[in-house]
Amino acid sequence: MRGECNCGAVSFEISATISDVYICHCSICRRSTGSAGIAVGIVSKDEFKWVTGKDNIGLWSKPGHDWQTSFCVTCGSPLPGKNDDKTIYVPVSLLTTGVSELKVAHHLFVGSKADWEEIGDTGKQHIEGYSE
Repeated sequence: MRGECNCGAVSFEISATISDVYICHCSICRRSTGSAGIAVGIVSKDEFKWVTGKDNIGLWSKPGHDWQTSFCVTCGSPLPGKNDDKTIYVPVSLLTTGVSELKVAHHLFVGSKADWEEIGDTGKQHIEGYSE
């Protein structure tokens, strides 16, 4: 699977196949995207590789959190980031290949979703973070 930011300055490859989409509705993700949340796939750190544009990647971490987001400094697109040292979350809207089979499997932090948002698919809803 491959992906890139809106302007194409930053691109990446994933050696794994993402099938489950997680939509996070927490306040951090809502504010960082300016929308209802962010739809991501999760891959191991070893399955992810930046291809182009490393110099165009900006980083931001919320103080007191393990979460780190990255963004293209040219166009502002949110880029893959991390919640821990083992995995990478990949915004699925950046993927340019392999998207036809994606399905929303989980909605995270629905307890803090925006009041105006309606969740209208069959993904499992979690009041807080992911739990099996």
